[in-house]
Amino acid sequence: MLNIALPKGRLGDKVYRLFSEMGYDCPSINEDNRKLVFTNERNGVSYLLVKPSDVAIYVEHGAADVGVVGKDVLLEGGNDVYELMDLHLGKCRMAVAAPNDYVDDPNGILRVATKYPNIAKNYYRSLNREIDIIKLNGSIELAPILGLSDVIVDIVETGSTLRENNLKVVTEFLNISARFIANKSSFKFKSEIIEQMLSRLKEAVSHD
Repeated sequence: MLNIALPKGRLGDKVYRLFSEMGYDCPSINEDNRKLVFTNERNGVSYLLVKPSDVAIYVEHGAADVGVVGKDVLLEGGNDVYELMDLHLGKCRMAVAAPNDYVDDPNGILRVATKYPNIAKNYYRSLNREIDIIKLNGSIELAPILGLSDVIVDIVETGSTLRENNLKVVTEFLNISARFIANKSSFKFKSEIIEQMLSRLKEAVSHD
């Protein structure tokens, strides 16, 4: 049995459809219920529905053998897992954004609001820029509007939320997409089934 951690939400729905088309379907997952674990013994798979930011944690600690997670989550969490493949799903960008009238003062300490403090620190460290991180969990766009920060570091998909709040992208510095990951021990002891799944994934993605 291969335990697969799927992120709840749109990305997880896309990933499940992909896996299902590859022969790893689990019909009970489409039932209207609140279950979080779905098993198909015939296909030898068990799906765990978890919060997107927790997928890599479940995989790292062996509660799941493999999983699908955004590159942003991997970089922010620094989880000790094998990153096996870019699925080219859930594409977006990590960007710095600021109010439309913002002018940077390179000599001052930059106040940065973000859900991704580690990614932001690493980015500005590469620029040798001194920053003050303000960690937020939601509505990041409010921070510069209310003067809490100078800029934000966040994921940008279409940019519509930024525009609606009179913010602009200053720079995009990281491409984000969904990655297929594996627990290191599972990759050793369940190598045959994981390698088979990886091979099918590569074939499926190359045809898209």
